[in-house]
Amino acid sequence: MCDYSLHAVATRPAEVGETIVTTTFRGTSTRGFASEADLSVAVCLLPGTELAFADSVRYDNRWIWTRTINSRVGKFGKVDPHIPDRHHDAIEFPDGKYVLVTQLVEGQRATVLQLPVTQQVGEREHKPQIADRQPTITRLPIG
Repeated sequence: MCDYSLHAVATRPAEVGETIVTTTFRGTSTRGFASEADLSVAVCLLPGTELAFADSVRYDNRWIWTRTINSRVGKFGKVDPHIPDRHHDAIEFPDGKYVLVTQLVEGQRATVLQLPVTQQVGEREHKPQIADRQPTITRLPIG
């Protein structure tokens, strides 16, 4: 839910409709999302969470120059999960490109549009129960 490097930071799950902001967390060199109301608590996203940014997304590679993706929507996911001790949290954009969350420029605002479905298929299938139903009587013709 939150990148490995944020395990020493207080966290909470994201909520649909809330505005989150990119920030660097105190005591770390990692950037992530936080609530505008409390920048000390990391807001964790589940893979598949959809976001709408207030402006085109800006990112850097910890160099002087920043780059811009001309998109304002993206989906949160994980990249290279099989490689330990590496940042995995990323935003995928409609053109198929992705940017690590830790590379997002600080101060960008995004709205959580939709969280992924987390129920198992068996839990979603609801079979209606018939309560106090009268038995059906079938009349056969005489003769």
